[in-house]
Amino acid sequence: MAIGVTQNTFQLSVVSAERTLYTGPAHALAIAGADGELGIRPGHSPLISKIKPGVARIAGKLDQPEEILYISGGLVEVQPDSVTVLADTALHGTEIDKARAEAARKTAEENIRQSGGDMSFSQAQVELTKALAQLRAVELASRTRKKR
Repeated sequence: MAIGVTQNTFQLSVVSAERTLYTGPAHALAIAGADGELGIRPGHSPLISKIKPGVARIAGKLDQPEEILYISGGLVEVQPDSVTVLADTALHGTEIDKARAEAARKTAEENIRQSGGDMSFSQAQVELTKALAQLRAVELASRTRKKR
């Protein structure tokens, strides 16, 4: 994990409209905030931030590999002892169909090349960002699984 981990924990909840993906103590969370990567540890200053499509890395138990989640966007609220991630869509890295994510990446790249108006170009960029984040989550989850 790119952020330091201590023995202290905070209560973390990661939820989407469909389900709860993680709830419990965590030592650290790394997530893609709207203005850059956020590294959250116990005692973090309060904040609310939009999150962009990306990978969330959770250090839940020190003796186990980190949890890898794909987050399509949403909000994160940080309090000193608790963090809540309200995701538009979220998946465990192991749940992502790599072939579908790769196909979505190729489609988005083709749409970027063929875009005529700004609206279709910006939408294609968003779709490309989501597909690349899913592929990154698959990659990180497969590495984590090998360590177990």
